[in-house]
Amino acid sequence: MTIFIPPLPDLLWEPVIRAGLAEDFGTGGDATSQAIVRPGQRLRAVFRARHEGVVAGMAGVRLAFSLLDPNANFTALKEDGCRILPRDILAEIEGPAEIVLGGERTALNLLSHLSGIATATRQVVDAIHGTKARVCCTRKTLPGLRAIQKYAVKAGGGSNHRYRLDDAILIKDNHIALCGGVASALKSARQRAGHLMAIALEVDTLDQLETALSTGGANVYLLDNMGPDMLRRAVEMVKGRALTEASGGITPDTAPAIAASGVDVLSLGWLTHSVKALDIGLDIDL
Repeated sequence: MTIFIPPLPDLLWEPVIRAGLAEDFGTGGDATSQAIVRPGQRLRAVFRARHEGVVAGMAGVRLAFSLLDPNANFTALKEDGCRILPRDILAEIEGPAEIVLGGERTALNLLSHLSGIATATRQVVDAIHGTKARVCCTRKTLPGLRAIQKYAVKAGGGSNHRYRLDDAILIKDNHIALCGGVASALKSARQRAGHLMAIALEVDTLDQLETALSTGGANVYLLDNMGPDMLRRAVEMVKGRALTEASGGITPDTAPAIAASGVDVLSLGWLTHSVKALDIGLDIDL
């Protein structure tokens, strides 16, 4: 099954791809290709999966070649969000040899990384199938890659948390400490928030949650590092008056029990900050 996701515009891919190509080519270009490739030599190559997973990042791969040569012929054979198996051919590239070889590493780095994110996301999504909970990423993204990393999470069937600090008010433990407690932090937030601005509150004890509920409450409660039993009690306390989100050390193995507690969202920072890349290779067809 392929999960349809709205494509990101090239405007958001291009800065990442241009930076990757500039980093790779340096000031002198590809010295190896300059020494070995014959003038006018062309080649065809295919992107082939080495392991099963979920693909993400095809638009970035296309740009890794078209930014070097607009006439390079790139054909995607698998769509983002598609499950893939070992030996599956994901895409084809045909063009001048120095262009294919020059864009190879930038294209593979991006495709492997984003497909790794999509694959890991789908593993957790599959693990909690049958519950109402959604899998969500966080702002723990690599600098400059937030838009495309969050896109990869959606390709894996997940959802996105806030993109930036101005998307919502999220009161965490340091904010609570600065304000002197949950009640005063919520009061300050409500005085500042516009009518369309959601307020989320992170709590790590049921006492904090009870204080929040008794003093006007929040729109979302982030239930941090709570086990399934405590999460279940927290969900019962909220009684559907707000969204509940479990966070902290969630893995594909622990996700089913956490989702079964009745929470609305499971947030996992590791989906974007430390996920394993999916093994994909570029095989040349001379």
